[in-house]
Amino acid sequence: MAHLLGAEALHLDFGTGPVLGGISIGLDDGDRIGMVGANGAGKSTLLKVLAGRVEPDDGRVTIARGTRIGVLDQSDHVDESLTVAQAIVGDRDEHEWAADPRVRDIMSGLVPDIAADAVVGDLSGGQQRRVALAHVLVGDHDAIFLDEPTNHLDVEGVTWLAEHLKRRWPANRGALLVVTHDRWFLDEVSTRTWEVHDGEVDQYEGGYAAYVLQRVERDRIAAVTEQRRQNLMRKELAWLRRGAPARTSKPKFRIDAANALIEDVPPIRDTVKLHRMAAARLGKDVVELVRVGVRYGDKEVLHDLDFNLGPGDRIGLLGENGAGKSTLLRLITGEQEPTSGRVKTGLTVRVAQLSQQLAELDEHADERVSAVVKRFSSIQLSDGQEMTPGQLLERMGFTSAQLKTPVGRLSGGQRRRLQLLVVLLGEPNVLVLDEPTNDLDTDMLAALEDLLDSWPGTLVVVSHDRYLMERITDQQYAVVDGGLRHLPGGVDEYVELSRERRTGTSGIGTFGQAEDAAATVRAAFPGAVASHAAPTLTGAERRAVEKELKAVERRMAKIQELTEGTHHEMAMHDQSDFAGLAKRMRSLQELADENSELEERWLELSEQLG
Repeated sequence: MAHLLGAEALHLDFGTGPVLGGISIGLDDGDRIGMVGANGAGKSTLLKVLAGRVEPDDGRVTIARGTRIGVLDQSDHVDESLTVAQAIVGDRDEHEWAADPRVRDIMSGLVPDIAADAVVGDLSGGQQRRVALAHVLVGDHDAIFLDEPTNHLDVEGVTWLAEHLKRRWPANRGALLVVTHDRWFLDEVSTRTWEVHDGEVDQYEGGYAAYVLQRVERDRIAAVTEQRRQNLMRKELAWLRRGAPARTSKPKFRIDAANALIEDVPPIRDTVKLHRMAAARLGKDVVELVRVGVRYGDKEVLHDLDFNLGPGDRIGLLGENGAGKSTLLRLITGEQEPTSGRVKTGLTVRVAQLSQQLAELDEHADERVSAVVKRFSSIQLSDGQEMTPGQLLERMGFTSAQLKTPVGRLSGGQRRRLQLLVVLLGEPNVLVLDEPTNDLDTDMLAALEDLLDSWPGTLVVVSHDRYLMERITDQQYAVVDGGLRHLPGGVDEYVELSRERRTGTSGIGTFGQAEDAAATVRAAFPGAVASHAAPTLTGAERRAVEKELKAVERRMAKIQELTEGTHHEMAMHDQSDFAGLAKRMRSLQELADENSELEERWLELSEQLG
């Protein structure tokens, strides 16, 4: 593989401690790297240093001759005087770019709702961001660096981007470096993961699922992480192995090793206990919509909609922008009256909404965090545990120093976490979450989900983060053509149906048939996004495949044993012996590369056996 970029002993300090503390890393053809880490850990800074936009205090970045790098960071803006077409493709004539299949694909995937001759300055901030992303993707680059590219994309847009990047950079050709908190996206596009923390970069093979397994295993062997954090990540691993439909079709890690680590982890959610507690707090009636319709002038957004929200229900809502999701949320919360039909709300219902605008904290901007939560009492979780406001703050990652910080000086992620705690401490029994993942890193998302797992109430969620949607909701619905349609196949089914509707292969009259067909496919092939019948094998062929499969599993078990031994050696090794540590890191890399090839072969053989 060709080497594209190398960084040696990068040091950078903004005066508050090292952001980068001697980092040495490289980027090769075929790399698709996802970068994760806590907010403020230095992910975006490292991306800018590698792209040449920020100079390090020490160390150097070398780029192979002729390598073209495209960059989208969070500070990039589009010239507002240009048209959308000019901003994306430059001065190319319309007949030229319109005839280019790649440009057409990018336009339809990222800006289908924006006219090519629209002026950029007239667009919303989210639309401008999508135009900037399209501009980078249209370019002819050997490597692309993307900082939070899924922000302002809906579920279909995130799915399109993942598919585009995988098609564009197959193995051993070009490179991708992406900073994102979208764990589903990480799992889809990443073949390696960099975790940035404490001025260092830890490297892992595979996407988010593989990263979680390796991180849990590394913590267990080296015993360097406090017990609370270990348990939280083990629960995250249990979810990856047991819960999410999208995870099971593409295992990126050794199944036996994962099962061994989670064998004593309880189920993610005790749904029976949750429903029982929710019913005790709510009664049988929560919110029921009966033949509801909503019009804005001549435009009918919802019509003849029936929906019953019961105690303990955990519902995810999906739909295109403008489909009516926000209107439906306002009907549920009582903020809006329907134009026709009626909304029945139970007498004991107490609804709270987590808004996108952080409005719940505006009146507390000058107060300290500790003062904001001090007025609340403890809350009870579904396992019977009572948690004080202080314990909840600790659970959501607030340090003792941050308790003295005025709310107005908190970061976006800290304000989002405090907003959620203020809402929960108000003890609602129906919680509506509108894009709750904004500004949260992957560890805080895991903590948020862990807290909501044990929150005993009814939950309605709107989010473009399909990982979170699969994790904290039990049923998903799509707002389509003014109605509400159940999605037994979850987010995958919604994406497929949206694709069919856009391409005209499925009209509204066949929506139910498509839904039934998708459910039938998933029942026959659990966890598969798209399944194909396994080829029929003769008896001799099947025995040969089974024999090879066992040999592959034996070698994978041996690699796991060697990897654990090498990790243990590293934990015991003199940390000042960089040459010895580097040698062991190379051994780990070689073992990981071999294991990755074996996993791919294991999947192929398993598919042959059906």
